[in-house]
Amino acid sequence: MNILKTQRTNLQLKVKDLAQISGIDQALISKFENGKRLPTKQQIILLAKHLQLPLDDALAWWMKEKIISQIDDYQIAERALQMVMEDVVEYNSRQPRPYEHFEDKLKYLDELLSELQQLRSFDSYRVAQALELEYTFNSNKIEGNTLTLRETDLVVNQGLTISGKSMNEHLEAINHQEALEYLKEIIHKKIAFSEREVLQLHNLILRGINQKEAGKYRNVQVMIQGSQHMPPAPYLVNKQMEDYFFWYEANKYKYHPVILAAEMHERLVTIHPFIDGNGRTARLVMNLVLLSHGFVIADIKGDLSNRMNYYESLEKAQVEGDKDDFYNFIIDTEIKSLQRYISILRS
Repeated sequence: MNILKTQRTNLQLKVKDLAQISGIDQALISKFENGKRLPTKQQIILLAKHLQLPLDDALAWWMKEKIISQIDDYQIAERALQMVMEDVVEYNSRQPRPYEHFEDKLKYLDELLSELQQLRSFDSYRVAQALELEYTFNSNKIEGNTLTLRETDLVVNQGLTISGKSMNEHLEAINHQEALEYLKEIIHKKIAFSEREVLQLHNLILRGINQKEAGKYRNVQVMIQGSQHMPPAPYLVNKQMEDYFFWYEANKYKYHPVILAAEMHERLVTIHPFIDGNGRTARLVMNLVLLSHGFVIADIKGDLSNRMNYYESLEKAQVEGDKDDFYNFIIDTEIKSLQRYISILRS
């Protein structure tokens, strides 16, 4: 079965249509589908994107075809494949996991999650709503919003205007809550994580605040105030974001969900693909990963001490390439969030 031809047919695309949107020659695509030629790795990544194929499925098919093309004429093919599998198993067993020294904490996280699952029947809309409001309050507070938790509630849930607070601060509260609703919709509808979802989350975050830049990658250089990290030049943003989604597809089953969430957070905010709203969008993406795996929102508190720990661990990951402190920070945040959620449901 040729996965490319099957998926193109399912999408009711003609070869010339696929050639036009992918930028790959029509004759080449025909050869790929007829088995006369194999695409390069870059071509299979492009085709997977435009055919809406899970990247890991497309790469697995591509690798299989490469192997078959090499051993098709050999009687000892089965033996060769067996030897390859043995080597792969041995190789994987030797590879250190990037978070193996957090195993005890991750095990505890899984135990907390198991405990939470047993209490889900006591879950309530009001509890979830209150915790989501706190998350909106804290995520905005990290970025300098001065609305209190009570004021955030009045703005979001009662539509009131707070005297002495700017219009942007009101919009930041409303927008973040709407972005959170969209995040839950992504999970409920089981929508695959992709560029479209990140851009839509960012669009909601900046809606009415900076409409020109909402949902769009930046085209100017930016600096992060108070940080040594220099985000990439604007001409590199598209490629780095393409790599970002590729990394996710290639690693989404390899990492513990909380580490995966931390990675997606750190990688996005390091690229800093937007003029504004990078932190809030990165935290939303992190929580999208967590919620989709059954965990709860990792609510990073906006008080000064916690904010400094957050920024310092993030900068260490960005400048020195040492992510341990950031992993630890996110793990501890999720542990506290789970413990609190469980405590509320038990009370």
